[in-house]
Amino acid sequence: MYLISVYFDNAATKRIQTLIEQIAAASGNHYMTDKQVPPHLTISAIEARSVDVLFPAVQQLNGRLRQGSIQFVTVGQLFPYVLYTMPVLNAYLQDLALQVGSAVSGIPETAVSKYYHPRSWLPHVTLGKTLSKEQMRLAFAVVQDKFSVFHAQVTALGLAKVNPHEDVLWYELLP
Repeated sequence: MYLISVYFDNAATKRIQTLIEQIAAASGNHYMTDKQVPPHLTISAIEARSVDVLFPAVQQLNGRLRQGSIQFVTVGQLFPYVLYTMPVLNAYLQDLALQVGSAVSGIPETAVSKYYHPRSWLPHVTLGKTLSKEQMRLAFAVVQDKFSVFHAQVTALGLAKVNPHEDVLWYELLP
């Protein structure tokens, strides 16, 4: 599995990372911190034999995509194990997903995850993963106390391997 994700300005990244660390400390679940998963929003998740088949499609987007503003407004759960924060799916984010989706559609011997099709997608940033019921309860208590609405500037796009997270390609988006 490979991910095409966007990354955020320093202030938003720090804010999300702080939530991830507070959740890990309160819940005892250190998956996100131990795996050094950076704050990111996955635009597309793709099964492929090799990252080499995805690299040209993602690289050709370099210099064509722009930075944009999004607003994180809520937290939620993907039952039974994931806690996330979610932005409003605004026109910028929808357009970004369509452009990425168009770039990777039709690559032979690949399959986009059914959860990451451009028009059938729940944009989110994972704050905690592999949480037990008790860890989820403790994690949710953290976000109830610490989360508030915030803006983020999408500043970069990357292609990464998973388990463990490893950036393969990363670049800044146009201002």
